[in-house]
Amino acid sequence: MRIIPRSFLGRTILMVLVPLIIALLIVANSFFGNHWKKVHGTLARTLAGEVATMMHFMDENNTDAVKLLAKDIGINVSINDKLNRPKDNDNKSMEAGPLVSELQSRLKQPADVYIDRGKRLLFIDVPTKDNKVATFATSMYRIYSTSAEVFLIWVIGAILIVSILVTPFVILHTRSIRRIAKAANKFGRGMDVPGFKPSGSLEIREAANAMITMKERLNRYNKTRTDMLNAVGHDLKTPLTRMRLAIETDSAKKEDLLHEIDHMSEMVNGYLAFARGETPEIEQAVELPAMLTRIARDAAPKKDIVLNFPEEPVQFYARPNALTSAFTNIIENAARFTKKTLKITEIDSDDSVTVIIEDDGIGIPDNKKELALQPFVRLDESRSESTGGTGLGLSIAKTAIENHGGQIFLENSDLGGLKVRVVLPL
Repeated sequence: MRIIPRSFLGRTILMVLVPLIIALLIVANSFFGNHWKKVHGTLARTLAGEVATMMHFMDENNTDAVKLLAKDIGINVSINDKLNRPKDNDNKSMEAGPLVSELQSRLKQPADVYIDRGKRLLFIDVPTKDNKVATFATSMYRIYSTSAEVFLIWVIGAILIVSILVTPFVILHTRSIRRIAKAANKFGRGMDVPGFKPSGSLEIREAANAMITMKERLNRYNKTRTDMLNAVGHDLKTPLTRMRLAIETDSAKKEDLLHEIDHMSEMVNGYLAFARGETPEIEQAVELPAMLTRIARDAAPKKDIVLNFPEEPVQFYARPNALTSAFTNIIENAARFTKKTLKITEIDSDDSVTVIIEDDGIGIPDNKKELALQPFVRLDESRSESTGGTGLGLSIAKTAIENHGGQIFLENSDLGGLKVRVVLPL
């Protein structure tokens, strides 16, 4: 037998109602334990005192006082020789128990209590000294308070009200979670879910947005891998064809074949670097000026390098190998097309570090800047086989920068060429 339900709806309702019921039961127990004893004890003592007083007047044959007192307190008094009462009295009932105890302590003689619950009437029979029976009839509410019943009704009502208010909200949350589960199942099978939008509470919407982001990343990953395979087949096919043709026509030269092999090796290394992505690294303190200076001097030893760094650069934590690879690709790309001047600037702020790399080359048209960050893309205006490249440099850099939480922007430089602006959060 399963006590805890499987569904989120059942568990949530159980989680809300069980503590509420327990709390109300504790309150009810405390209420009845104190309220019943105090209130009903006070009522019983009052009525027992009134009956004892009237019995005292009867013993003194002061009937006028009995009638006057009975009228004032709302009790009907009668003297009977014999009464037709039920076989069993209600002396031991919950309602009459305190009253019987008070009567016995005050009257010093037995008294019988009968309750007509249908008419809510109370009858007290007390023997008189002349062997008759004095009957005191009054409302049952003289010894019983209905506040207990009202309290129980409110307890049950509170549970029902909470259930009615909580259930729709839980159902809405459950529906949002089920929509996410169904969408994730379809996403996992490579299917789209048209019209799927995050809904529900903030946390559920965040989970849905995270799943959508993951789906987009997986789509980009799959598309990138497909593009890579297509690029490998296309890019390697051309030099292989040239090599085959040269060998078949006996026009092959060692220098030409080595050139083609070097070209193919460069492309394969680029593909492998892109396919591997980033290897796991521990973040360390990185000196950006030293790193950028070293990369620039290695990439453009014969060009004019202009460096603008802060006097006291901020301490930046990053994965050093990945960040070095990113800036190497950017700076080598700039060095490949710059004519004379390569400029690198670092700007620090309270929450970010901005690195700007500019060249005086031919630049990239505005309508192709976004395309230049895509993998396996070569721009005709700025790349040819003579300049080398596989169309992966900026894409690898973009991936590494984004994995550090940063952004990369391609803009026009005042030098006339391309400006690459990299913003990294501190």
